[in-house]
Amino acid sequence: MSTLAVVAVPAGILFPEALLHAQWFAVLATFVAINTVMYAALALAKILPTVHPSDWIRNRNERSETRSIHPDGRPDGGS
Repeated sequence: MSTLAVVAVPAGILFPEALLHAQWFAVLATFVAINTVMYAALALAKILPTVHPSDWIRNRNERSETRSIHPDGRPDGGS
């Protein structure tokens, strides 16, 4: 079975050179490139942790120190 496929396509699937220089092929290649960059950016944004800039800046309504009965953090070990 695989020998038959090798005989049928001895050099693999290659496009003729004239097809690679066609206008529609350039448009398609550009679309695929932009789409790939967009998906890579979205995947990278999904992997990285979420940034909350409001956590870095103290608000007027926040206390300077905790008034909890567990001053070192939550009793379950969380912060």
